[in-house]
Amino acid sequence: MAVYVIGDVQGCYSRLIQLLDKIQFDQTRDKLWFCGDLVNRGPDSLQTLRFVRSLGDSAVTVLGNHDLHLLEIFHSRQVISESSVLSEILVSPDCAELIEWLQSRPLIHYDDDLKILLVHAGIDADWSISQAMEYAGELEQVLRGGTSDLFFSQMYGDLPEQWSEDLIGIERQRCITNILTRLRFYTADGRLEYQAKGSPRQHASAGLIPWFEKNPRLESPVRIVFGHWSTLKAGIYGRHFAIDSGCVWGHRLIALRVDTAEPQWFDIRCGKSQAH
Repeated sequence: MAVYVIGDVQGCYSRLIQLLDKIQFDQTRDKLWFCGDLVNRGPDSLQTLRFVRSLGDSAVTVLGNHDLHLLEIFHSRQVISESSVLSEILVSPDCAELIEWLQSRPLIHYDDDLKILLVHAGIDADWSISQAMEYAGELEQVLRGGTSDLFFSQMYGDLPEQWSEDLIGIERQRCITNILTRLRFYTADGRLEYQAKGSPRQHASAGLIPWFEKNPRLESPVRIVFGHWSTLKAGIYGRHFAIDSGCVWGHRLIALRVDTAEPQWFDIRCGKSQAH
């Protein structure tokens, strides 16, 4: 059995199939872990959702910020343009089933045998692995419970700027959401920074610090695999593995095999940008 972590697909279904052909994925034997952002920007979000859902127990996917955006649109019942790449999902006959499936996905996946944690964006510098899983579990209960409409109506925003165990209610839920699905940088004084989206070098003069350089509580030998950050060069940063290589922007889609003694990298070129 092989275990592959797949980078941000973002609706690039045909590229995903090319990558799975390259690694000779066998649904009866292998496992796929998706690092979130299955949908949005690319041309085939509906097909991507249907396919990953059809994989059943052969696939794990954690929620990304674009997946949460789709859920927010659904719950707010807002009318979006027919030209939106998400509109095809919202008018599909199986929309309700796909939304229910997506909304029940975790925010973190941890494999104790492989000692690997999968998250879309990152975890807070003050969190241990067990705390990250606990806080993700809090939010998963909200998403799967009867107050999800209320949560989605207040999900957006950059505040609070710093995690505290004393946070309660929507501020606590939003902070957990932002850390797990939007985090890239901290400011020099330890605040969460969500507006900077470039590479660490581009923002070095502003004193911004990549989140994975401020994660002192990462217990050995745990490794973290994350996506979300296409402007960060995909690769290994200590015990952190960055695997979003900007497929939707015409760059690469990555599969990282993690069940081997040394992780193995596979990719396909995605050609011209497919972003809408």
